[in-house]
Amino acid sequence: MRQAKVYYRENLAGIITETNDGEYVFQYDAQYVKSYPDDFITFTMPVTDKPYTDRRLFPFFEGLIPEGWLLNIATENWKINRNDRMGLLLACCQNCIGAVSIKPIIQEHEE
Repeated sequence: MRQAKVYYRENLAGIITETNDGEYVFQYDAQYVKSYPDDFITFTMPVTDKPYTDRRLFPFFEGLIPEGWLLNIATENWKINRNDRMGLLLACCQNCIGAVSIKPIIQEHEE
């Protein structure tokens, strides 16, 4: 399972998760829902207390991932498969142009 915090204008908006089953979940943060009910990260994902789920990475997050020559640089330098969309999102989208940024959550391995 891989996760990242999603920030909108410096505020924690929610958490995006790729589950071990390959499903994607985006859940707005409860405090964000209460404080910023009209500040959605994208029109297709209005602020709600219910999670969004899909078998594919949500189009909004897909759009944050670089394309073309910049994608080539990212995949070669970080050794990330271009089909690993969550891996690319975690590696490339910490300082996006615009109001949204992605900060990976480091999972500690159980022994």
